[in-house]
Amino acid sequence: MTQPNKNKSNKIRSNAEDMVRFTMAQFVDKEVIPVATEYDNKGEFPQHLFKKLGKMGIFGIRYPKKVRGSGGNTTLYCIAMQELARGLMSLAATTAMQCLMGTNGLYLYGTKEMYEEFLYPALKGDKMGAFQLTEPNAGSDLSAVRTKAEKTRDGYVINGMKTWSTSGPKGDFHTVLCQTDPSLGLRGLAFFLVPASTPGFSYSKPFDLLGTRTSSISEIYFKDCHVPVEYRLGEEGRGLGVLLKILSEIRIMTAALALGLHRAAMDDAIKYCKEREQFGKPIGKYQLIQAKIANMAVNLEAGQLMVDKVTHMIDQGKECLNLASMAKYFTVESACSASDEAMRIFGGYGYSMEYSVQRYYRDNRFLLYGGGTHEVLQTTIAREILSK
Repeated sequence: MTQPNKNKSNKIRSNAEDMVRFTMAQFVDKEVIPVATEYDNKGEFPQHLFKKLGKMGIFGIRYPKKVRGSGGNTTLYCIAMQELARGLMSLAATTAMQCLMGTNGLYLYGTKEMYEEFLYPALKGDKMGAFQLTEPNAGSDLSAVRTKAEKTRDGYVINGMKTWSTSGPKGDFHTVLCQTDPSLGLRGLAFFLVPASTPGFSYSKPFDLLGTRTSSISEIYFKDCHVPVEYRLGEEGRGLGVLLKILSEIRIMTAALALGLHRAAMDDAIKYCKEREQFGKPIGKYQLIQAKIANMAVNLEAGQLMVDKVTHMIDQGKECLNLASMAKYFTVESACSASDEAMRIFGGYGYSMEYSVQRYYRDNRFLLYGGGTHEVLQTTIAREILSK
């Protein structure tokens, strides 16, 4: 009796995955890739594409229909992010933020009124959410967070600053990690929702970036920003726990972005090595070029299997943080290698801004730091293995 049900469930899941991949691939091929170079050269975010993604229901892809989401899951979310990253990493990273870190705390802990004012418009693409975690001296070390939320009679007053804020200057509301009691260290952390309209909220000029040049990334400042008590997202002292609940998703999402970039670099390299001729034949006929393509293909396939395994585990409610860390580490390093090898296959032309391989090479650096630096990931992966 159970086997037919299992097969039916797998078929439904497969159909949904195929549909999301097909729909997003068409969107990327028709809408994103043709304008990606133009927007990257201008350093301008393609807001019209962001709005279209909202109309497509992508921002709610991992949220249930009862909150006006699309009723999907982490697997579908990562498929969508992988396809978007194949087209333009900046757009994919901003979309990933909107779908996960920028709205998840609001979804879990927001009131009905907060849903109406922030969540529902965000899922439609009418408002943008941002996530404020990193500080100049607090990146991997969250015990060093200094942005403080001081309790008052009717809420909290927030003072401090954040840096490397994706969508910071564009965000309509911000999920901010604060310290409520410095003497407690990690046990004093809590997240708060801070609307950009809050008096005392401001941001710096966007950073001039090597890659993901259409993204708006800046510092964020809080000076006596008052928020009501209901804008605390979860209990005081549980901020680290709130983050850990989605850390596997953050890392596997970053892995999915890497897969998309890897695919773009490999596809461009394959096309070029079939067209480019040297010594009377296409360079793809030479074994050293073939070795580069083979390595790209093997690593892409291995990374895809890792991402698929982790997303399905997350959707089944299984603990998989170490596997997600492995997937993030492997896929990003592989994408770095693929973009570098693609540049080499293009030879001198890869150094020209005319071809997209130079953008893949630059954009991939963004992934090395998001979701945990690889030095930290290697340490935590080994520590988990050695503790058994």
